[in-house]
Formats: sequence, structure tokens, C-alpha cells
Amino acid sequence: MYDFANKISAAGIGQTHLFSVGQAGYIIKSSGGQLLGIDLYLSDCVERAEGHIGYKRLLPKILDPGELDFEGIIATHPHPDHFDIDAVPELMGNGNSRTRLFASMGCDKLVKQTQMEYFQDRITYVKADETYRVGDFKISFVNCDHGAGTPDAVGVIVEVDGKRIYEVGDTCLHLEWVNEIKAAGKPDVLILPINGAYGNLNEDEAAELSNELKPRLTIPCHYGMFASHGGDPGKFLNVMTKKYWELPVLLMTQGEHLVIEERL
Repeated sequence: MYDFANKISAAGIGQTHLFSVGQAGYIIKSSGGQLLGIDLYLSDCVERAEGHIGYKRLLPKILDPGELDFEGIIATHPHPDHFDIDAVPELMGNGNSRTRLFASMGCDKLVKQTQMEYFQDRITYVKADETYRVGDFKISFVNCDHGAGTPDAVGVIVEVDGKRIYEVGDTCLHLEWVNEIKAAGKPDVLILPINGAYGNLNEDEAAELSNELKPRLTIPCHYGMFASHGGDPGKFLNVMTKKYWELPVLLMTQGEHLVIEERL
């Protein structure tokens, strides 16, 4: 297996790190060495849940859920590529009694399905306009629209080491929410889907939202993992380059490591 866990562990103290896990999954490492995971898809449970080859995992597994200890895990909604029903119980167990799970309201059914009631005192069900602290991280949940099937879906703004990382979650375009996000402070890093399926932003819409928020760095996600999901990073880059050339973009490969201080 790719030595991703050691790469994360070796990332230096004193800087803020962002790691891409693939799909919409990211790990943030604070300057103090603490870890926060967002929408980590580490298994192949989606193909099993959906039952056809369009949801076969096309990117390799690069992290075993037992390899790292997290201060917090975030699941923005109950789809299994965001709440990994195979990995989350192990991430919460993992020999520690510290890791907290912040999950959208609809994830309660998956908690019961995976028999995670044992961890109930460390599970918080969240909704938009709520803010929590875990370790070095301030996490604020914001509006998200992933359609009628997941009315509880949320986006999240993570503040750590004086930096602001906004992961919009699986959502369609709502420019009326831009002022709400700006009121929380300009994002240093904006992470947003580009696949245009299941109610998500497509490449053009993602570029439009980036232009409205004008982050210091935009990172597209939610492509490459499943044949059925779509998403063209080349098209997104082309739109950004032609229409919003002044906004920096980073296409992160799975397993890539970004030192945020060095990029902003």
C-alpha cells in the first residue's frame, strides 16, 4: 500500500498541511500536529451499496483507517463516499477514546447500521449555522443543497492556524449564500465539486462560485473515483484560465500534499 500515512505523520510541525485522499476527502494537519478528516472515502463500500460497476473504485486505496489518529472526522452527508460505512467505525475506534465525529443529521441511520452507538458520547449531529471546536480546529457548518434526498447535507469552514478552508460539500449553485460565506471571512482555500451530477456544481458553476468568493486558492474535487460521477478537471481548469485567470487553481492528485503557507 502507498505509504500515505507516513507522509502525513512526517509533515513538519509549525506549518499547516492539506492532503488529498481522493473523491471529496481531505485531511488537514495543524501546525501543532493534530489531524482533521473531511469526507474520507477509504474503502470500496460504494460499489457494494450501489450494486453496479459504475461505482467501482477507480482510484487506489491509499490509507488504512487504522493507521492514523484524528482529533475529528467530518461527514457532510450520509452518502457512503462521504460517510464510509466500512472506515468510519474503525476511524472512531482505532484504540483511542478521543476522536470525535461531526456528521450531518441524516447520518444517524448509518451510525445505527454500523453499530456505532458505543461511540455516541463522541458523535455530534450537525446542521448549518452551528460551530464547534475540536483540538486546534474551529469548524463552522454552512448551508448546502444536495437535493431532496439529502436535505441535511452541510458544507464546512475549517479555521486553523489563522487560515480558513471552505469545503462546500456536495451542492448545487446558490449565489445567494455568497454573502453569508464572505461574512465569515475570505476563504484562503476553497474546495468544491465539479462533477455536475446528483445536484452538484458542474465545472462552469464551480468556476463561477470561485469567482464570487475569490479565495486565495481553489481546489476542485469529486472526480476520478467513479465512472458514474463524471467531472472534468481539464474543463474546469480551462474555464478558470480563460475567464478567471487571476484566481489561482490547484489540481491535487490523490495522495498529494500541500503546505498551505507555501501556496498562499
